[in-house]
Amino acid sequence: MRRILVAAALALVTAAPAMALDKAEKAMIAAVDRETARGEQLLEKLVNVNSGTMNLPGVEEVGRLMRAELEDIGFTVRWVPMDKVGRAGHLIATHTGKGKRMLLIGHLDTVFELTSPFQAYRKRSDSIAEGPGVNDMKGGLVVMVEALRAMKAAGTLKDAHITIVLTGDEERVGAPRPVSREELVNAARASDVALEFEALARDNGVDHGSIARRSSSSWTLTTSARSGHSSGIFGKDAGDGAAYELARIIAEFRKELPEPNLTFNVGLMLSGESVTLDKTDTGGSATGKSNVIPPIGIAEGDMRTLSNDQTERIREKMKAIVARNLNGTKAQIEFRDGYPAMPPTEGSRAVLVKLNVINKEMGLPQMPELDPLKRGAGDIAYVSHIIDGLIGLGASGEGSHAPGETIDLKSLPLQAKRAAILMYRLSKEKR
Repeated sequence: MRRILVAAALALVTAAPAMALDKAEKAMIAAVDRETARGEQLLEKLVNVNSGTMNLPGVEEVGRLMRAELEDIGFTVRWVPMDKVGRAGHLIATHTGKGKRMLLIGHLDTVFELTSPFQAYRKRSDSIAEGPGVNDMKGGLVVMVEALRAMKAAGTLKDAHITIVLTGDEERVGAPRPVSREELVNAARASDVALEFEALARDNGVDHGSIARRSSSSWTLTTSARSGHSSGIFGKDAGDGAAYELARIIAEFRKELPEPNLTFNVGLMLSGESVTLDKTDTGGSATGKSNVIPPIGIAEGDMRTLSNDQTERIREKMKAIVARNLNGTKAQIEFRDGYPAMPPTEGSRAVLVKLNVINKEMGLPQMPELDPLKRGAGDIAYVSHIIDGLIGLGASGEGSHAPGETIDLKSLPLQAKRAAILMYRLSKEKR
């Protein structure tokens, strides 16, 4: 049914006669075109400041650069320190106006810490540049600034009610999360619609609109058993050992859990006479002998779902599988919450329809709804239970989170035009 509704909405937009952009909208488009070079200069400046989440001074510096841009446009800006959760802080900017109250969401940090060899902006060609966080999401920060600057130039910003929350720890959220996301949640409660400036999704060369994000949580599975000589394994007294119990559970997860919009990964498995995880939980070591039944096993993984109800239901199924112990073994599983899910809603879908009306009037192709399996978790999910929203108003690129990450520079002005017109039209709607 959802696919039918989406197809019907897109068909209505496609079939409708094209309406001319108004004078103000044409002025915003012209303003973006005038500022293209300035936008690329800002991008280079932002990318060349290392703002890996744990490089707190670097995150703060990107915050200062963005503060200067937003204050120049006319926003009231404040910095909220997050030292109590071990992070740099968040940038909050406000512009009071009328119409729909918009919440613009982004982040200042990247996954590239000071230890990364990937540190500098480099322009490969007229249309492609690379650099740490160039696409995720410093390109999105530039799109946001360019769209707002165009609105100011065209006189459409003066009546817009906009709150901007740029978090400093999206890539590695500080704990406890209710503290690190308090500002974002409070801003959502005072808003009507959320626009997230993470990367634009392109699938097979086609721009897509995103209205859903899957959750991201993790789990740790521990098995235990009696140790002894391997000659007795599977016997009544010796039992099956911790390694076989670990393997049984993982195999049954693979067989029994799969369903639409769910993925679950095993990222680490260890078993032996002794098992030690390192302090960062990114590795470990095990000791053992081929003729000794292992008394301990550990596996760690993640799980991604399209709704929080799905998360809880799958966790219950996992617990039931874990409880079916092999002879002489025990097992337990622990879950750690990460990003919540942002399920698709009709309200969010309606925002995408509005964007597709703009695409039609700009002479651009329609943007189909992106499959949630092709998008990761993000900050907008923390407020999706409060307000509807649209994801992916940032720039397009490839290779996010890896050395060599790139951006399509031509997507910067394109996305700024889309965002400026969308925000202008939302500002004219009643709350």
